[in-house]
Amino acid sequence: MSDKQVRMLMVLTSLLWSGAFITGKFSVQEFPPFALTFFRFLFALPFIFTILYLKEPKNLFPHGKQWRALLLLGFVGTFCYHVLFFTSLKYTTAINSSLIGAINPMVTTLLAAMFFGERLTPLRVFGIFLSFSGVFLFITNGDLQVMYHFQVNHGDFLMLIGVFCFATYALLSRRYMKQYQLTPFMVTAYTFLICVVISVPFVLCENPATYLSATTSRGWLSILYMSVFASVLGYLFQAIAIQRIGAPRTAVFINLVPIFTIIQSVTILGESITLIKLMCAGIVIIGVYLATRPESKVYPMKIHKKAV
Repeated sequence: MSDKQVRMLMVLTSLLWSGAFITGKFSVQEFPPFALTFFRFLFALPFIFTILYLKEPKNLFPHGKQWRALLLLGFVGTFCYHVLFFTSLKYTTAINSSLIGAINPMVTTLLAAMFFGERLTPLRVFGIFLSFSGVFLFITNGDLQVMYHFQVNHGDFLMLIGVFCFATYALLSRRYMKQYQLTPFMVTAYTFLICVVISVPFVLCENPATYLSATTSRGWLSILYMSVFASVLGYLFQAIAIQRIGAPRTAVFINLVPIFTIIQSVTILGESITLIKLMCAGIVIIGVYLATRPESKVYPMKIHKKAV
């Protein structure tokens, strides 16, 4: 698979993830955070394990040290991130959560440069900055008053922790896939399974009897969408991209999620869109391209060390 195909795959992934924000608005009204996380990945298990069995029957069962890697990835990247994300929605605004989520590429790139020895080129730094700036202007609609009134609350901190969890998951998954001969299909399937198992005691503490009887078909269909499209396909495509182009370049595509979310809000929910938002969408797309393009013709930033 070429880099161009991988980038197109991540654009599709961003579209699928953006749909989860709309369906999440429906489901979060009917399900508490742990239950929402549990059912989302429970419904995903038959689909992802069927894909794993058909594509890689020899990798159906992990062995040895592979389990340790999968347990950590499943706990940090699937369980912790989604519980933090769903819980944060109770306390923070959509603007705050979108802005905090948009720093994921910068967090991933920073952690990769600090702990994983990833190359950091001036062009990639500029692309990340440009895409984040586009997201910021897109969400605020160029209104400085929005930035002035930006307030930090309990939900913001939860979302920020979630961003670090997701960035850590993205970086560790690539290392573990190489170190333990794990495939994207194995990582996706077993991190989902681990998330479901870990969620069970927390779901029981939420007392399902108090909310299951009041759930609607819209709530269940919303979870089904997040299970199949945002989880199975989204996480699988992301794992393939991480394996092919690395976590920092893959993470930049997260900046497209708010753009697609607004577009779907216009087409599905009938909300309006302004000219400045269309311009900002173009800025984000250019930034994503610059941050993820092949680096054969650019040079890494060098850190000159003093002689001891």
